[in-house]
Amino acid sequence: MNQSTETEIRIVLVEPSHPGNIGAAARAMKTMALEHLYVVNPKRYPDPQALWRAAGGDDVLENAVVCTELADAVGDCHWVVGTSARQRRIPWPVLTPEALAEEVGGRPGQRICILFGREDSGLTNEELQLCNAHIEIPANPVYPVLNVAMAVQVICYALYRGHTDSPPLVWDRPPATIDAFEALMARLDRVLTDTGFLHAGQPGQAATRIRRLLTRTQLDETEVAILHGLVTHIEKSSR
Repeated sequence: MNQSTETEIRIVLVEPSHPGNIGAAARAMKTMALEHLYVVNPKRYPDPQALWRAAGGDDVLENAVVCTELADAVGDCHWVVGTSARQRRIPWPVLTPEALAEEVGGRPGQRICILFGREDSGLTNEELQLCNAHIEIPANPVYPVLNVAMAVQVICYALYRGHTDSPPLVWDRPPATIDAFEALMARLDRVLTDTGFLHAGQPGQAATRIRRLLTRTQLDETEVAILHGLVTHIEKSSR
């Protein structure tokens, strides 16, 4: 099986309210040799302030992909991480920027999304549940708040510096995309509700923990197909 060894890293800004942050993020990416910028449902963009703040990162800004929905930015990716300082009732795997760089180095040929949330509220719980892992930038506990462009700079710097001596993971099947994974989860939720394992409208923590289990263990295309077969068997048996 021939697979490209070039990793695509996407920086995704979710609903930024200030165009200057979009330009500053483009500049931060340019200084660290990253070029794939995605912007989801921005409040003001295009805007001259974005261009002013981009400085030498004009080309990154000009080639930025604007999406109306987050799913459009992450759907064809294989691994998604979200920046968050929020404490969760059900914890998700959390990486430091350095650990993120090491993880990315072991995923050659994959499309990887790094999500940055809104300036005032970050990423929603639903958006964070799309992620395989979360990133937490260590900061002063008295005031751990970073501007979104500053957070982009920290993460991009870690990725630029993050060369690892560990050999990349060699796998026999391509990793499943986010679209394929979400289709499996939607079908699994439906079947578990139909069989009474989950309660309609009140899935509780069980649904979240099942999602966490499957996102923590990144599935490949064949594993997704096997799980679809398992769900089909459950459907037939329940009838």
